Amino acid sequence: MNSKEKKFSIGEFYNRFGIFLVFLLMFVIFSIWNRAFLSGMNVRNILRQIVVITIMACGEQLMIICGMIDLSASRVLACAGTLSAYTVLVTGNLFLAILVGILVGFLFGAFNGLVITLFDIPPFIATLASMMVAEGAIMAFTGGQNYSNLGAAYQFIGQGYIGVIPFPVFIMAFVLLITYYILSWTPTGRAMYAVGGNTAAARASGINVKFTKFFAAAFAGVMSAVAGIVLMSRMNSGQPAAAESYEMDAITAVIIGGTSMSGGTGTVINTIIGSLIIGIIKNFMNLQNINASYQKVVLGLLVMLAVIIDIQVRRSRSKG
Repeated sequence: MNSKEKKFSIGEFYNRFGIFLVFLLMFVIFSIWNRAFLSGMNVRNILRQIVVITIMACGEQLMIICGMIDLSASRVLACAGTLSAYTVLVTGNLFLAILVGILVGFLFGAFNGLVITLFDIPPFIATLASMMVAEGAIMAFTGGQNYSNLGAAYQFIGQGYIGVIPFPVFIMAFVLLITYYILSWTPTGRAMYAVGGNTAAARASGINVKFTKFFAAAFAGVMSAVAGIVLMSRMNSGQPAAAESYEMDAITAVIIGGTSMSGGTGTVINTIIGSLIIGIIKNFMNLQNINASYQKVVLGLLVMLAVIIDIQVRRSRSKG
């Protein structure tokens, strides 16, 4: 055997192809176990249910590839989504409501990016602080009040259909395409992999590390806002207390999809598969009337397994 050839590694194989095999295996088993799982209505429900998490996951993925993490995502989602709902309720202007929501998400993301890059604050601490700021700000603004009956046009964002496909699925697909384009075809996207892989080397090669991290944080904020608009539209209500801990599901989707928590690796395709795995697990357990608490147990074990595999892959590469 040529010494230059890579030795077979189960972890390496999983990182490349395993996530697809896991998804297909689960899909086949669940389809056989429960006939209702494969019905057209249930498949549409799964797709609709993963939209918010997947959109958030796109933002989280850019952060994680850069070697960061965003803990503020769900609170920014609630803040941006509720203010968007409030705007459409007060003005009746759909375009303005969407713009307000996205602007709020961008401002929080930009704030995270500036704090992380200018003051060298660990992303964990910076986004944890932003999480508390976003939660406190929206609760102070609304007094904990929900804003209901947002109008047919706003409802269509989260509840509408184009043919038999839910409109939010098109939004999710558009976000995935944008994320894929950024990571695969732009200098900033390629720089993210370099920054996450080795920040010192990226800086030495002339990459603007601060801008790259700022862009990732700002993008994550915008994705949280888009997810918030979709969620509030689906509920036909601006709810400042909504979406608590959604960022954990988004991060879980990214990790299960094979993106390394140490940064420098990850693909959008694997992330959507990670979201689908979360979606079908939750959906199947609901069909089986299994307590929601057990869903967290299963997802927690999946995350642990994905992290263990990631560690083993990195160790294998370093030895190689």
